[in-house]
Amino acid sequence: MDTSTARQSDKLDRSVIITGLVVVSGLIMVVLDTTIVNVALNSLSRELDAPLSTTQWVITGYLLAVALVIPLTGWVMDRFGPKATWLVSIGLFVAGSALCAAAWSIESLIAFRVIQGLGGGMLLPGGQAIIARAAGPNRLGRAMSIIGIPMLLGPVLGPVIGGVLVEYASWHWIFLVNVPVGILAIALAMWKLPAGGALPGAGRLDVLGLVVLSGSLVSLLYGLSQASAHGGFGQWGVLGWLIGGACGLAVYTWHSLRKGAASIIDVRLFTNRLFASGTVAVFLVAIALFGGMLLLPLYYQTVRGQGAMNAGLLLAPQGLGAMVAMVIAGRLTDRIGAGYVVPVGVVLAVLGTLPFTQLGVDTPYVWLCVALFVRGMGLGSVMMPTFAAAYSNLGHDAVSRAAPSLSAIQQVGASLGTALLVTALTQRLTGQLSAAGVESQGGGTNQLSNVSPEAMPVVGPLLADSFGFAFWVATALTALIIVPALFLPRHAARDRESVPAAPGI
Repeated sequence: MDTSTARQSDKLDRSVIITGLVVVSGLIMVVLDTTIVNVALNSLSRELDAPLSTTQWVITGYLLAVALVIPLTGWVMDRFGPKATWLVSIGLFVAGSALCAAAWSIESLIAFRVIQGLGGGMLLPGGQAIIARAAGPNRLGRAMSIIGIPMLLGPVLGPVIGGVLVEYASWHWIFLVNVPVGILAIALAMWKLPAGGALPGAGRLDVLGLVVLSGSLVSLLYGLSQASAHGGFGQWGVLGWLIGGACGLAVYTWHSLRKGAASIIDVRLFTNRLFASGTVAVFLVAIALFGGMLLLPLYYQTVRGQGAMNAGLLLAPQGLGAMVAMVIAGRLTDRIGAGYVVPVGVVLAVLGTLPFTQLGVDTPYVWLCVALFVRGMGLGSVMMPTFAAAYSNLGHDAVSRAAPSLSAIQQVGASLGTALLVTALTQRLTGQLSAAGVESQGGGTNQLSNVSPEAMPVVGPLLADSFGFAFWVATALTALIIVPALFLPRHAARDRESVPAAPGI
């Protein structure tokens, strides 16, 4: 192949871009939905006459349904084809959204959220697999940057949209808004996604592996959600679920090694050095990104008294920084490798997080916005290049089984990051309140909502200091990404043609 032909084949052609945009049209609903619902919890609790502890299951039930179905996605894609899987997943999510909007009680809403989660759980790994197959190894950086847009903008736009809908319409609209978007996504997928049939070697469903792996993920994620709710890992109601999930994963690993390629997710994928290092990096990125995305709106709302909509708008610089960085980072990843791009992103993310360790009750918003922009550039330079690196050395047939692995790792990382930072925040706050002779009420994030406005002159500075401490933890977790980043691929642009392309596993 001559140089001009190679350059031409490395460009993102129209079909790959269109495929990416079709995938984004489906993913945007799922990513937005999580943060939109978070904003509406108090309204749901009040209007459906349910305690907040019960209403929390609107989020928990969805999360557990996602964990339940993620391991199944690879086999379904191999057995029925990516396009069919994608259409059924969106259909389930849209149907669940419509049912949620029509819910008449908190119990019916939780049940319909589970249906929504069964569809949403297959969309992220399905979208990644579709993009990875369409782009090929030499264009993964730029292709993954396309689907990185909703993943990084969702947590920013969600609170804004949710705040507007709850304030000016009703809670029903936070679910109903998904229906027209989903119908459009289905139409685009039917029109533009390549047919892509089933793989001949899909085989029979590994039912035992599915039960063990899905059950383990559900146990882990439920334990982590309980850790967030209680603000710690010390209770047996938390530890029991986490230990059960970890033991289940150990049993599944033994099962998969014995069964080999016929298992629901082949753990031998992790013998691929690039996939293993990319997976560890994705896990740490999820901890840093999603944990930090919980702290920021909480700080703006509890310490600074901002509403959900304004808190969301104040997060916008992070999304803008990520958008700018993803365009550049995707191109550089394809040219020189993620091993050069990700360490620079880690440095930027750490520099952008450090100012939040010094939070006060009146820290200038301009300073925080500048720091958030830099943090966004760092995370945008880290997140999608790590996904691209993880897929870069896998065979075409292995991609559909690798995608659920990365999605599961990302879900666990996001939940662990949230639990760790909530624990750091609330444990520090409890200690500060005790030293000041103020009685703390509640646990986890509920402890923050129980602070009365009258107590804020005393509690406000202590709360700001606690957020600063939690961001020190977030900074350390972000810096840890540098370790797997050292093992990501590096190559000069002129050597790309000599990079080994996608051996099977």
